[in-house]
Amino acid sequence: MDVSVVVREGRAEDAGALAEALERNREHMRPYEPHRAEGYYTAEAQAERLADGGRRWFAVDGERIVGAAILSGIVLGPFRSASLGYWVDGEHTGRGIAGALVDEVLRAARDTLGLHRIEASVLPYNHASLRVLARAGFERIGFAPRYLHIDGEWRDHQLFQRILHDEAPPLA
Repeated sequence: MDVSVVVREGRAEDAGALAEALERNREHMRPYEPHRAEGYYTAEAQAERLADGGRRWFAVDGERIVGAAILSGIVLGPFRSASLGYWVDGEHTGRGIAGALVDEVLRAARDTLGLHRIEASVLPYNHASLRVLARAGFERIGFAPRYLHIDGEWRDHQLFQRILHDEAPPLA
């Protein structure tokens, strides 16, 4: 990974930089993302997303966000699981940023959040993302036909999980 890039947890004040990053990468991410309303690309919309209960990490180069990862659908109790998503700026692909983001998310999911399992879904033709998950120790657990509406069509996805530990959850 570039030495100038730092991975850190997202903060509310990142909304503007996140909106800029998403706008800058709109075309780059088109084959992998749902179509979004114009309002999605605003600092106001990103401020709402940053407050939605998901946990986010950003790869930052100076003040510029060049990658992001999110844990969403976090469930505690006996399940202790979440879903992982991530992206990297089109000008920064192939530099280890996605792997660094995923590694930090897995560390925080285990050590800070006490999660047992992380799941991820990937388009079968997203070879870079498939490599990131393989390097991070995810295992393929299934195939979901027409799983998400991406780039104008219902797209198939491969499903993966990473078991973080086998300790019992805390008693409620």
